Amino acid sequence: MLVLRRGVVVEADSQAGPEQRLVVDVPGRGPRPAIADVGLVGAAQPGDEVVVNTQAADLQLGSGGFDIVHVNLTRGLDGEGVAGAHVMKLNYTSLQHAVLPVEGEDLHVPLTLPVGVISLHGHLAPLAWALAAARPAFRLGYVQTGGGALPGSHSRVVRDLRERGLLAGALTAGPAFGGEGEAITTAGALHHGLHDLGWDGAVCGPGPGILGSASALGHGGMIVLESAHTARALGCPVLVCPRLSSADPRERHRGLSHHTRTVLELLLVPVTVAAPPGDAHLIPRGRGHRVVEARADLAGYAASGLPARTMGRTIEEDPLFFAGALASGAVLARLGERRSAGEA
Repeated sequence: MLVLRRGVVVEADSQAGPEQRLVVDVPGRGPRPAIADVGLVGAAQPGDEVVVNTQAADLQLGSGGFDIVHVNLTRGLDGEGVAGAHVMKLNYTSLQHAVLPVEGEDLHVPLTLPVGVISLHGHLAPLAWALAAARPAFRLGYVQTGGGALPGSHSRVVRDLRERGLLAGALTAGPAFGGEGEAITTAGALHHGLHDLGWDGAVCGPGPGILGSASALGHGGMIVLESAHTARALGCPVLVCPRLSSADPRERHRGLSHHTRTVLELLLVPVTVAAPPGDAHLIPRGRGHRVVEARADLAGYAASGLPARTMGRTIEEDPLFFAGALASGAVLARLGERRSAGEA
């Protein structure tokens, strides 16, 4: 059963975005941080009685250390949904809601624009920053998939990148929801972004946080398989951003993470994999994958003001993690240049 508890909102931010930060006093647990997805449950005010899901905080999960508002009993029972919407997301759950999907009735149009695939949301900012540094006019879009947080509202990184002009748009696909546009599938999101919205390329990957059981197949990074195969099936050249680390205390994530290694072993089609200078040897060369080295401007990114911590480690403490994503942005820019020039 869901771990649902009643509580009272004691603090509420001014709801500057689609996600509202709260403090909710839950009997037996005390005042604790909570979040409300405003698009689903509405905005809250101090004094509101709410029902929150407390399980992530109860389990002390690092990426889910807060309660989540399930319903606002005071002012959240008069929603009417989106007019004309009939396609459900989170269907057959108590949070199912109808959306207007971006997929149209057009037949598939072959695409040739580059798609980068990330396994961690922490790769998004350095990849987008490095791509923009290499090609400032490049219109990069983001497709949020499953594998991590599902609400599109949960990423402050996406909002920051949009405000800086480093992302041209953000769509949520499959089980993810709450983006600037709702896609039923990753294929539909890529087609809409690259064909209808005029993106020059896209990056696919999960929202903040990741599911994981310390096993080879039981982690959210496996969504890379779906995204890479989908993009290749649509005709796009695909770059996989490797998960690298020079300081992760877990041996399975040192050097090249087993997350990326497993995906590269299981991919049915060859892809391009980026690597920082001197680190190409970390990437397996089987199945025809192409490894391309590119410079990673760690100092420039550190000075950008974008997130420079991963799992509590700074960019100085774990430079390889960020170098892999920065190199990926630079290589994705090259793929775009090749396609613009009409090269295969």
